[in-house]
Amino acid sequence: MRIPAETVIDGRYEVIGHLGSGGMAEVYCAADLQLGRKVALKLLHDRFQQDAEFVERFKREASAAAGLQHQHVVSVYDRGDWDGTSYIAMEYVAGQTLKQIVREHGPLAPAQAADLTVQILRAARFAHRRGVIHRDLKPHNVIVDEEGRAKVTDFGIARAGASDMTQTGSIMGTAQYLSPEQAQGHAVTARSDLYSIGIILYELLTAQVPFDAESAVTIAVKQVNEDPIAPSHLNPAVTPELEAVVLKALQKDPAARFADADEFVAALQAAASRVPSPAAIAAAEAAAAALPLTAAATAAPPSIDPLTGIYPGTGRYEIEREIVPLDPPVRRRPQWPWALLALAIAALLLVAIVLLGSPERVQVPDVVGSSISVAQQRLEKAGFEVVTVRDNSDKPRNQVIGQNPGGRTTADKGSRVTLTVSEGRSIQTVPNVTGAGRRTAAKALVAAGFKVDEVEQFSDEVKINRVISQSPSAGSAVQQGGTVELVISKGREKVAVPDVVGKSEDDARSALEADGFRVAVRKSETDAEQPGTVLSQNPGEGTEATSGSQVTITVAEEPASIAVPDVTGRTQNAATSILSRRGFEVVVTETAVTSPDEDGVVQEQSPSGGEADRGSTVTITVGTFDPDLDPEGTSPLPPESPPPPP
Repeated sequence: MRIPAETVIDGRYEVIGHLGSGGMAEVYCAADLQLGRKVALKLLHDRFQQDAEFVERFKREASAAAGLQHQHVVSVYDRGDWDGTSYIAMEYVAGQTLKQIVREHGPLAPAQAADLTVQILRAARFAHRRGVIHRDLKPHNVIVDEEGRAKVTDFGIARAGASDMTQTGSIMGTAQYLSPEQAQGHAVTARSDLYSIGIILYELLTAQVPFDAESAVTIAVKQVNEDPIAPSHLNPAVTPELEAVVLKALQKDPAARFADADEFVAALQAAASRVPSPAAIAAAEAAAAALPLTAAATAAPPSIDPLTGIYPGTGRYEIEREIVPLDPPVRRRPQWPWALLALAIAALLLVAIVLLGSPERVQVPDVVGSSISVAQQRLEKAGFEVVTVRDNSDKPRNQVIGQNPGGRTTADKGSRVTLTVSEGRSIQTVPNVTGAGRRTAAKALVAAGFKVDEVEQFSDEVKINRVISQSPSAGSAVQQGGTVELVISKGREKVAVPDVVGKSEDDARSALEADGFRVAVRKSETDAEQPGTVLSQNPGEGTEATSGSQVTITVAEEPASIAVPDVTGRTQNAATSILSRRGFEVVVTETAVTSPDEDGVVQEQSPSGGEADRGSTVTITVGTFDPDLDPEGTSPLPPESPPPPP
């Protein structure tokens, strides 16, 4: 079922109308809503969509074809999937296929057929040099635009299966253009494409294919085993030189064909240069049409044969200037029509000698650098026929960049001057290099014909020396030689590490994270600083570090175990104060002493030294003096001294 107009495919392509059907796909004209241009949208038929391997080949070959940017190749812009169907978005070319042109007009003039074939060969040459073989070249795949330029479509896509002869109907229209090696299932090379182009040339010259039959298999057998009818037998306008080119391209053995597209082009142009121009042919035909009437009107009476005295072609002779019938009279068929015919032939030969003889030699104007319109006027005024070929260059479009014969040389008046006209820079699709390394990205862009400009920028997400973004974006159509700007990552930005030593852990963390650093914390047991205070940091204050990198801070922490102070000999109050400040629980026991000097003084403790857990218990034993046990009245105890510092 055809897709109705205004349907939006894949959120981007709005269908305008149906263009046609092929063996592999339906083709629609659509509007690219993102770039604002018309495209030809090719949607794969459902029967192929069920074959996963076929679909994968179709996508892979479409990607390869997208790399071909040439004035005679229909560009592939995009590929994707929509509603269970694979599609390709291609350049939209307004015009007719070669097949339509031949059906409407019949055989083309030899010069025109040669010119169109040369354009197809240039497209094939461009693809072959990049390792892409078409495999299904035919007039249906060549579109001639409104300027008379041929553009080849479906390059590379045929590998996905258009030459599969088991697909009934899928190649019925293409078997006539298959090379013998393709028909036999052998390896396909660039010379296979040249064979198919030879058949296209044959059809342009004769309006029929060399091999045809009811079934694709029968056609394939003919491709392998039969010789084609010479094209001159079907069209007398085909010269021997042109016919030799066609038949060489159609050799069964690939090695016997042209070695490459360049050799084919050279031979075809040489043969085409010997084809009489349409103007010369028209002049000769006009002269031939007029000559018999002129000869009949102006022919002088026939002279008498001096030996017989008879007027040639008549039954009369002359005696003493009196014309008398022959005796006996002879009845003969009138001979004057033959005389007129002989005169006409002689006149035609004379015209041919004039037309084809030694023409006048004139100087060829130098038109390089002129616009095509000015150049054509100058050359035609000088009496030359003008043929144009187009090529991409840095010169403005429609400027003449070459001519053959060259300017200021001499050539036959009425001969052909070939002008090479600038098409401007070719349009290329910008490759996707986002995320690639800067050197890899630059090489890919230069190889595609672009200049590269780089701008560096810090990035938290993209690694250093990789492409963050590109402008124009990937897939954009840009003139070859244009500049693509790459934004290259400098990595994360470096900042100075703030000083957080002496701050609390929370304050230090806030300061570091505000500058984009990650914070790691180490604990260090110490009695020297308040617990939770930052003792040190790494990297240190003022160091340049990458944003997002880690700063480690060391924070003071109370030790789990501490030394037990010796408090023996201290008063009970002093000993209790010292132990409590160290974090110990104090338990007091008493023991009788015999001297008032030992009353209220710690006699022993447990533990008596070493280390113990903070919060654990230290037991002190304090002396107690009983006066009743001192009948002599020992002097009172001395005043208590203040406790020493812990």
